[in-house]
Amino acid sequence: MARDRLVQLTEKDRDILVALLDAGTTEQRIARRVQIVLEVADGATDRATAAKYGCQVKTVALWRRRWLEEGLEGLKDTPGRGRKRTYDTEREAAILAATLQRPEAETHWSTRRIAPVVGASKSTVQRIWARNHVQPHRQKTFKYSNDPDLVPKVIDIVGLYLHPPENAVVLCVDEKTQIQALNRTQPLLPMKLGKTEARTHDYVRNGTSTLFAALDVATGRVFGQCMQLHRHDEFLTFLRAVAREWPRSELHLVMDNYATHKHPAVKAWLARHPRIRCHFTPTSGSWLNQVETWFGILTKQAIVRGSFDPVAVLVRAIKLFIEAWNERSVPFRWVKQPDEILAKAVR
Repeated sequence: MARDRLVQLTEKDRDILVALLDAGTTEQRIARRVQIVLEVADGATDRATAAKYGCQVKTVALWRRRWLEEGLEGLKDTPGRGRKRTYDTEREAAILAATLQRPEAETHWSTRRIAPVVGASKSTVQRIWARNHVQPHRQKTFKYSNDPDLVPKVIDIVGLYLHPPENAVVLCVDEKTQIQALNRTQPLLPMKLGKTEARTHDYVRNGTSTLFAALDVATGRVFGQCMQLHRHDEFLTFLRAVAREWPRSELHLVMDNYATHKHPAVKAWLARHPRIRCHFTPTSGSWLNQVETWFGILTKQAIVRGSFDPVAVLVRAIKLFIEAWNERSVPFRWVKQPDEILAKAVR
């Protein structure tokens, strides 16, 4: 075979090709083409490469040429290749229309159940669904806010995130209630090479704790306190601690509409501290509160895979996480403008 067009890979090209091989999502036909390019780049002849991978010499020559001419794009399938559609557009539309109609005895179709109804094979239905991004087995949730003040509240809170008042501190405040101190009935089996961490499905519930937290929008730092109960008394205790933490700053607190936040005793205390202003998220719009994002991170990284006995161990784990978070904290970057949010939030 002619050797006048040798494949020479840069270090970057080789890294990209090796990464494709190592990735578990790379299609097998693409992976084989990558292997061929790497093999010929290492000096193997087309004949030796074909023998190694069980293909024809002209196949190796093809992918050598495609790489030299087009690089990584050349290893992809050219338009028009592959099996032609068995069904025309009209027949495919009929299968999709049937899919969108809810069956009488179930909540959704599967490929096996709908195949005899539409007179097609299960694999044909699957291909049509995949091509049109139809996934009857999946469901997601949604919630539209019915707050009459939705627009001004969104504008107010997003304005605080994007253009905070000068010399003021914007804090996202909320509670994570009923954090369970779960203790697994048997010790965790730690992660090992080739084995994932394992835990028992059953547990002993040793009680709960409530975390009150305030996230500084400008720095990403979190001030938090764990308490046994979740009443307006505990919330007032936390507000006083927040006021002591930022003693001389104008504070803007972003909160949701939980009844504890609007208790008469809380309102009376806020009235005596005019430097603290509250900004309430719209009804069913607590996702605007950035501390909710932080609660999700806390749950994934410090709670859900933990084993706590007693509650004091859970509280200590939360405190350690907050300390570690604050050492490396960076603020969340808010990018959505109010009109972008309202375009999706309004029915």
